[in-house]
Amino acid sequence: MAVTTLTEHPPVVQPAPAPKRNTSPTATVLLLLGAAYCLLPVLWVLIASTKSASELFNTFTFAPSTHLFDNIAFLNSYRDGLYWRWMVNSAIFAGGGAAVSTLVSAMAGFAMAKYDFRGKGLAFNLVLAGVLVPAVILAVPQYLLLAKVGMTNTYWAVLLPSFISPYGIYLCRIFAAATVPTEVLEAARMDGASDWRAFYRVALPMMRSGLVTVFLFQFVAIWNNYMLPFIMLGDDRLFPVTVGLSGLLNQGATQPAMYTSVVTGALLSIVPLVVLFLTLQRYWRVDLGAGAVKA
Repeated sequence: MAVTTLTEHPPVVQPAPAPKRNTSPTATVLLLLGAAYCLLPVLWVLIASTKSASELFNTFTFAPSTHLFDNIAFLNSYRDGLYWRWMVNSAIFAGGGAAVSTLVSAMAGFAMAKYDFRGKGLAFNLVLAGVLVPAVILAVPQYLLLAKVGMTNTYWAVLLPSFISPYGIYLCRIFAAATVPTEVLEAARMDGASDWRAFYRVALPMMRSGLVTVFLFQFVAIWNNYMLPFIMLGDDRLFPVTVGLSGLLNQGATQPAMYTSVVTGALLSIVPLVVLFLTLQRYWRVDLGAGAVKA
């Protein structure tokens, strides 16, 4: 007798359709208002930089003109290109200060997250207290301290205070605790790696996306800083672009043509920040597990 075997195929289960998310009209309106609040000043600077001195206050606010390159040429010729010296100074202050600050924050945050030592809680509380203190309050005491050692009116007067960032240390401490497994560090030590080698070769690559964020925050903060260099520096050839444009703005009361130079200079000063953001955003990761070690 022939036996016929029937193979039963399990029914194919169709995945349930993803639920549709309804966007609240109120949330959309609020987001549009927030975007307009942030972008309208940038749009105004872009349009105003295309106007001549006579058009700046006598034409419709958002009506563009054709004098952008004339304004750039005038700004370029002002005191033999002093504006570009200000831009270079800002790059030195922001780039050098942010780089050293990021490294110091990474080391301090890693130590607080992965080591137990006496006074650890007190040190972390001091960091939190530093986050709550506005930087402008410290500008005058820092000036008095640096004046005692004759370092005012130098690049170091602006660079040294920017090397320590309590907020950067706080972020690195949280990021190191979340992305650097203790087991990986112990395995590195079992393989003969010293604490410094484990930090540079193991921990830093895992913390890369967090360090990029700290660097960008610190770079933008130093680039836009006005009070500290205004107090520390007296030579206008050492000014960053923020202090330099403020001086041009003060001249606008007697020389109205300077107003267009200030607006054009403000527009050009945004370009490095935009380029930096577009360059560094590829290093960011959505989840904190981006630095995990693959087998």
